[in-house]
Amino acid sequence: MFDKILIANRGEIALRIQRACRELGVKTVVVHSEADTEAKYVKLADESVCIGPAASRDSYLNIPAIISAAEVTDSEAIHPGYGFLSENADFAERVEKSGFVFIGPRPETIRIMGDKVSAKDAMRASGVPVVPGSDGALPDDPKEIIRIARSVGYPVIIKASGGGGGRGMRVVNTEAALINAVTMTRAEAGAAFGNPSVYLEKFLENPRHIEIQVLADEFRNAVYLGERDCSMQRRHQKVIEEAPAPGIARRLIDRIGVRCTEACRKMGYRGAGTFEFLFEDGEFYFIEMNTRVQVEHPVTEQITGIDIVQEQIRVAAGERLRFKQRDIRLAGHAIECRINAEDPYKFTPSPGRITSWHPPGGPGVRVDSHAYTNYFVPPNYDSMIGKVITFGDTREQAIMRMRIALSEMVVEGIQTNLPLHRDLLADSSFVAGGTSIHYLENKLAQRRG
Repeated sequence: MFDKILIANRGEIALRIQRACRELGVKTVVVHSEADTEAKYVKLADESVCIGPAASRDSYLNIPAIISAAEVTDSEAIHPGYGFLSENADFAERVEKSGFVFIGPRPETIRIMGDKVSAKDAMRASGVPVVPGSDGALPDDPKEIIRIARSVGYPVIIKASGGGGGRGMRVVNTEAALINAVTMTRAEAGAAFGNPSVYLEKFLENPRHIEIQVLADEFRNAVYLGERDCSMQRRHQKVIEEAPAPGIARRLIDRIGVRCTEACRKMGYRGAGTFEFLFEDGEFYFIEMNTRVQVEHPVTEQITGIDIVQEQIRVAAGERLRFKQRDIRLAGHAIECRINAEDPYKFTPSPGRITSWHPPGGPGVRVDSHAYTNYFVPPNYDSMIGKVITFGDTREQAIMRMRIALSEMVVEGIQTNLPLHRDLLADSSFVAGGTSIHYLENKLAQRRG
């Protein structure tokens, strides 16, 4: 096991990684920007290093500064968390070339799975079903693009090969709009991701977003830890996640889970990862793989009893997975609500000082947050300030516990999306389970109308 790990992230995930390290008896180094000097995890770290001003590009995305911090503190490994540099293959490469262990997959794996076209090719080769679409990046010839779209059938969606987080996507309903949509998406992709290539997929009308959590080690052992339903989302950003997915037969999950672990073995995957699928009419369609820990990992931890962050660290330290697939047991139900510092219905960010912070408690309630009374939420980063997770023997119990938790939670001084979550937990369609990825957008549109 490592003696000291540097945490190259901020917010609740920095605190989450720190807690996992402390339980393993590993010292922690936290890097932070000037804006995060007063953060809870900075105060709790064994060592902290300020690596730059508030702007992400000058701090959390500053690779030389992070490597230097690891060197001066004699760290052995670097955990990237999620977001920022977590899926940056060049960063992973620099970490390893500088003599440190990157807690995540190999750089070449990140590179393959980070490009949506090569990721789909890898999945096809491993027998994982993908959404019908273009065979690789779209060509330059407009006639050929039109031919491909016709063969797939409208509506289609144009996606950036190097995209993510809901950016670089455009739905096309008619042939007349196709070429212009491709041109615009290419321009956006080049500007946002440095990669102008795009591909085309069949646009599924009413799918759910289902993902499979995997863990794999250096020795080609791999397991899947059940599934999560992340369909409650706005503009491709998840709002509520739960595990297991309501209403999907276990045999279907097991069938796709086995294919995911086979893909991990085939590509020599290492660490934690998530295969994301669209699910419609009983069929799974691969859309992307996240080669890092997910924001929503706690719901899987609650139903499996496995600490995913600790397992990431163990695997990076060269240990074998401590369990086989037959050892994985799913029990109960878990729900996670992302708490954001934003207007609950307009979604405008609401940075500022939290004058009162009262998190909920009680049986089956977990709160992952770096916030506290008098904490200043900086305007420079993602608006998420915490996550409330509830666990119950049944989905109904998890929902009831979440309703109680949300009613108890108090955050004053800034706006949060707590009213939206309270609304959704009382929504009859959510309570019934199985809503599509378009449900929340449609609900918000009706509210505005």
